[in-house]
Amino acid sequence: MEYPIYSADGHIDLPCMPAEIFVDNAPLKLRDRMPKVVERNDGERHWVNAAGKSMGLYGGMGSGGRRYIPGVIHRADRMAETGLYDDQARGVMRTADPTLRLKDQDRDGVAGEVIYGILGAAGRVNDSEVSAQMGRIYNDFAADFRKTAPGRFAMVGCLPAGSAEQAAAELRRCAKLGLQGGELPMVKGNLPFWKDEWEPLWIAAEETGLPVQLHTVGSASGAPEFTNPLDYHRFLATVLTTFQMAMATHLAAIIFGGALQRHPGLRVVIGEAGVGWLPYALERMDYEWEDQFQNLELKMKPSEYYRRQMFVTFQQDETGIANIDRIGAETMLWGSDFPHPDGVWPDSLEIIEAQFACLKPQQKRMLLHDNAVRLYNFPAAA
Repeated sequence: MEYPIYSADGHIDLPCMPAEIFVDNAPLKLRDRMPKVVERNDGERHWVNAAGKSMGLYGGMGSGGRRYIPGVIHRADRMAETGLYDDQARGVMRTADPTLRLKDQDRDGVAGEVIYGILGAAGRVNDSEVSAQMGRIYNDFAADFRKTAPGRFAMVGCLPAGSAEQAAAELRRCAKLGLQGGELPMVKGNLPFWKDEWEPLWIAAEETGLPVQLHTVGSASGAPEFTNPLDYHRFLATVLTTFQMAMATHLAAIIFGGALQRHPGLRVVIGEAGVGWLPYALERMDYEWEDQFQNLELKMKPSEYYRRQMFVTFQQDETGIANIDRIGAETMLWGSDFPHPDGVWPDSLEIIEAQFACLKPQQKRMLLHDNAVRLYNFPAAA
């Protein structure tokens, strides 16, 4: 490549965070309620919440801390070939160590990453005060992490879900810490984004220049209990097929709620949602607005607000690539999703070449370089 490639979607997951980080850095009154790592009777170490419920295997796979089982997920097997899970099993968390993470970037052929943190943890804690404190502790960690190589890490802070005022205050703190965005967790009970109560967050995002990130987290309600393994796989296949498309609800709510009209400097990123569903969603929003909702405070078509102020990340999406002109190349960012088994690491370059073969050179450059530079201030190609 004649320009550096940036991945717009990577993760540091709770299972790979330092074991004592939340207890050691929480206020005294909250320490007994913070997640911690405990060793169980079978010798396994798990992250647990205050009720003792597992939040995932320490060093486990992905945001949920699943146990790696060879031969079940092809992408996980590829990652295992690099020693990733063996390292995590012995306490070497390559994803949460900036020096080791740089080596894994080099292994994959990328020059930098946008990194989301402790995705989905707020929903598993089930304690708004604790989850907000976890976010603050993670954000301090992320700021230090970035200092190792600021041109290669764009760190997304964790925002509290409790209220727009709290989220706005933490977004402003993220800006002071040098982070490059703030992720609002997708948890059950969030107010719809068309509600006026979100206005403090939109104001803070426009003032700081930091994008608000909305990242997919799979099933919002969690997995029910299964006695039949086949039923579990039917459930999981259904969730993994459809969960990204559910982000159309949030896309429409933000636009129809008028946030982008009122705040032209506001930028919103929908992370790991794919892009193939976007042409229909944008067409549908435009149709409904023109047909019956011109009483809303929009001065342009909904699709025009999307193309002016919103972004979506994806790792593999042939349908989206085929519809790039209808979506807008200026809104699309590729990401490897490292280290999640739904991603493409450590084979990103190979997959990029196959997936982007039909694109014009300038479109390819926008998805891999230009948009990330514009949104996250990565170093631009000479």
